[in-house]
Amino acid sequence: MTVGILGLGLIGGSLARAYAMAGHTVYAAELDQSMLAFAQLAGAVDGELTDDRIGQCDLILLAIYPEGSAAWLEEKAPLVNPKALVMDACGVKQAVCGRCFPLAERFGFTFMGGHPMAGTQFSGFKYSRADLFQGQPMVLVPHRFDDIDLLDRAKQALAPCGFGSFSVTTAEDHDRMIAFTSQMPHILSNAFIKSPTAMEHKGFSAGSYRDLTRVAWLNPRMWAELFLENREYVKKELETYIAALTQYQQAIEQEDLNELVRLLEEGKQRKEQVDG
Repeated sequence: MTVGILGLGLIGGSLARAYAMAGHTVYAAELDQSMLAFAQLAGAVDGELTDDRIGQCDLILLAIYPEGSAAWLEEKAPLVNPKALVMDACGVKQAVCGRCFPLAERFGFTFMGGHPMAGTQFSGFKYSRADLFQGQPMVLVPHRFDDIDLLDRAKQALAPCGFGSFSVTTAEDHDRMIAFTSQMPHILSNAFIKSPTAMEHKGFSAGSYRDLTRVAWLNPRMWAELFLENREYVKKELETYIAALTQYQQAIEQEDLNELVRLLEEGKQRKEQVDG
């Protein structure tokens, strides 16, 4: 299989490494030529994804920001092999699928939205690794839900990544869920660490602090774009969270022990329900 990858950051670089390790030919498009050269030296990439090589690809994976991924495919769509499968790996789906599904229909290739639920707080090719996706969930957003053959095709194409499970959903439901499971934790962590007390935490912090602040270390521009692309769902989650925090704040201000116990018990029970 010949694989084309757009972007060699953490996700794109890890995809490249996974397919290269499985023995596939990998071409990559990357603005930073030094990074592309390094990826070739590392054995993750066989060469640059030039215009004349796009048509050779059986699988094309778009692994840059949503706007850039959609814009690239809009420009290169006439060059894509009609037999190819094109997937994105972006953190929001409506903004990408809304532009890419019509391109696939117009030019005859197949497009499917995708979101690998894996990553670290670090970014860039130097942190990429071939086993990043091993055992992790993958979300698929097909244009049609009754095309079983297409879902099987996508799973087979993604086999070198080693995903542990696949979820199939709509672009809208993906974005609604990801606002809660991914985007909100990054906002909360990033805001929490801004407390002046954080500068004095050493010697007073353990696992709970590390868990809560891990993703405060993020790629600011990438996450800002994701928040704005998904702003309606992010706004709703923020409103819900702020309302909940206000309840805790009021209970503490009023020294209302019973209400504070009730709120904490309510949260504990919800965690039990969520985790089964």
